[in-house]
Amino acid sequence: MIRAIVKEARPKQWVKNILVFAAPGAAGSLDDWPILWRTVVTFIAFCLASSGTYYWNDIHDVEADRLHPKKRLRPIASGAVPLGVAKVVGTLLLVGGIGLSFAVRWQLGVVTLGYVVLTTTYSTALKHVAVVDLVAVAAGFVLRAIAGAVATEVPMSTWFVLTTSFGSLFIVTGKRYAELREYGDHAGAARASLDDYTLGFLRIVLSVSVGAALVTYCIWAFDTKEISGSTWPFYELSIVPMVTALLRYTLILEQGHGAAPEEIFSADRTLQVLGVVWAVVFGLGVYVG
Repeated sequence: MIRAIVKEARPKQWVKNILVFAAPGAAGSLDDWPILWRTVVTFIAFCLASSGTYYWNDIHDVEADRLHPKKRLRPIASGAVPLGVAKVVGTLLLVGGIGLSFAVRWQLGVVTLGYVVLTTTYSTALKHVAVVDLVAVAAGFVLRAIAGAVATEVPMSTWFVLTTSFGSLFIVTGKRYAELREYGDHAGAARASLDDYTLGFLRIVLSVSVGAALVTYCIWAFDTKEISGSTWPFYELSIVPMVTALLRYTLILEQGHGAAPEEIFSADRTLQVLGVVWAVVFGLGVYVG
C-alpha cells in the first residue's frame, strides 16, 4: 500500500512547484543561505499541499474515475488506497503543507491556503466551467511563483507576474487543446468542460497567450537590464531560447501532443536543451552582469 500511497501523491507533478524558485532566482538571491532554505522549505510545503489536493480531487471523483478507461487505474479509484486511508493521508498532507508555510512566514501561509482553496474549488466546481477552468489552473501556477517571492521577501516585477500568468495560460490551454484533439467526440467524457470548447477557440487563446507571454517577457528582460545597470546583453539574449522554446512547444501541440505537459518536458530533448541554455544565459545576466 505504501507504493500506492506515494503514487497517489503524484510526485511527477512536483516539478510544477519549481516555480517557487523563480522570483528569488531571477533576483539573484539564491546564493544567500537564508533565502535559499526558505525557498526550499516553500517548495516542500507546496509539494505537500498539492499532493493533498490531488488526494481530495480523486476522493471527490472516485465514482467517475472508476468508469474512465485510464483514471480507473489511479490508486484510489482502483481500491489500492482505501477511501478511509486516502482521506487521512490527504488531510495530513494539506495540514502539513499549510502549517509548514505558516512556519516560514504568515504571508506565505496565506498564499498556500489560497492555493489550496483555489485548487479545491477547481476540483469541485470550476473545472466544469469552460474558460474559468483555464484561468483557475493558470492561477495555481502564478500562486506558486508568488509564494517564492513572499517566502523570501523578494520584490516581484509586474512584468514577471504577467509573463508567468500568460505563460501558464499558454501551457494550460495547450493541455486542453491536446486533450480535445486526442479524445475527439468523446472529449466530454474525459473532461466535462471540453464539450464547450472548439479547436478554433483554443487556437485563438493559444495565440493570444503565447503572444502576450513573449511580449511581456521581452519587456521584463529589457526592464531588468535597465534596473541592473549591466553592460552585458545577457538578459536580452535570454529572449532567444525563450522564444524558441515557446515556438517549439507550439509545434508539439500542433503535432497532436501536449495532453501531459510534464511528460513532454521530460521527453523532448530540444526543450530540455533550450531550458538549460535559457537558465545559463539568464543566470549570467544575474550573477555576471
